[in-house]
Amino acid sequence: METQLLEVFRTVARYRSITAAARQLRFTQSAVSRQIAALEAEVGTRVFDRLPRGVALTEEGRALLPHAEAVLDRLTAAQRDLDELRGLGSGRLRVGAFPTAVAALVPRALASFRATYPGVALSLVEGMTPTLLDRLVSGDADVAVVSSSPTGPIDSDRFDLHHLLDERLLVAVAREHRLAARGTVRLADLADEPFVVGSATAEETLLRASLPTGFRPKIDIVAAEWIGKLGCVAAGLGVALVPALAVRGTPADIVLLRLHRNDESVRQIFAATIAGRTRPPAVTQFLAHLDEAAGGPDERR
Repeated sequence: METQLLEVFRTVARYRSITAAARQLRFTQSAVSRQIAALEAEVGTRVFDRLPRGVALTEEGRALLPHAEAVLDRLTAAQRDLDELRGLGSGRLRVGAFPTAVAALVPRALASFRATYPGVALSLVEGMTPTLLDRLVSGDADVAVVSSSPTGPIDSDRFDLHHLLDERLLVAVAREHRLAARGTVRLADLADEPFVVGSATAEETLLRASLPTGFRPKIDIVAAEWIGKLGCVAAGLGVALVPALAVRGTPADIVLLRLHRNDESVRQIFAATIAGRTRPPAVTQFLAHLDEAAGGPDERR
């Protein structure tokens, strides 16, 4: 049954007049009469009695009217909800991000997004890249900020990757360290330095993700959390690699050094979504806020 027939039926029932209903709907009187006739043919009964002045609902018409009103009201509500989603007056956005992206990049993007679209409910979950990609696949996240992996590229057949920035890794040393005043160091300068890492499994550390083959760092201290890792560095127990995204959380008793361009390592940061699926309006807009938080196209490399 065409919804327009129901709308015409409801309007005629409201005004009890085909002429008045035609005026309200901006149809001709004959067009309204034809649509009422089409509705009656479809339901198999008369819904109006034609009177000398206007019309009156038949018993069947009175039975049909509340159903017609319910259908039209639900369609109106559905259209309103869709309009709100498109305009981001409602809805939700579930964001995943790896730990150092939560230091500043993602919170800045979330804050500016919330200021622009306060009606959208936000949630954030932190995790490592493989876990975040699994959450996308399972439908538990709408977008995930992830990093390139030393074990291989992210599967571009399964995920759409929106490039955000190329992140450089810095070397954290204690303020009293012999290299603290250098600004830039070579890997050769660190050959005898003990490294503080986040995992006892070398393949899972930033070292294996970033340092070239052949460089064999000395690993003395394993501290899973960044607070503990940087605390060990500040105490002079070793040096550590620090992603540029985590600079915001670096304490004052630590100095960050750049690696020489010949030794410098870069990892790519992406916003990932499921390939082949239409991005919700909230995700599309959030990507723009991530781009802005990342520094814009001219500052990403």
